[in-house]
Amino acid sequence: MILVDEPLWPARGRLWSHLVSDVSYAELHVFAEMLGVPRRGFDRDHYDIPEQRFRSALWLGATLLPSRELAFRLRAAGLRRPKHLAARG
Repeated sequence: MILVDEPLWPARGRLWSHLVSDVSYAELHVFAEMLGVPRRGFDRDHYDIPEQRFRSALWLGATLLPSRELAFRLRAAGLRRPKHLAARG
């Protein structure tokens, strides 16, 4: 399932959401491509999407969750890649 949180994260003069899958990275990459998000937006285990794409993500079927629940689901699926581990491999 594709999951997204509210665009509450400020960076580069915009607000951003996190887009994840609790199924697979492959599912996430396909969804991001449909959304028009470039692959360079992928960061370890999620895509950062600008506020302008948030409504489109919901329209395409992403499920809106609070940030904590999104992180919990990502960990429960075994797909969480914390920064301190990402550098190792």
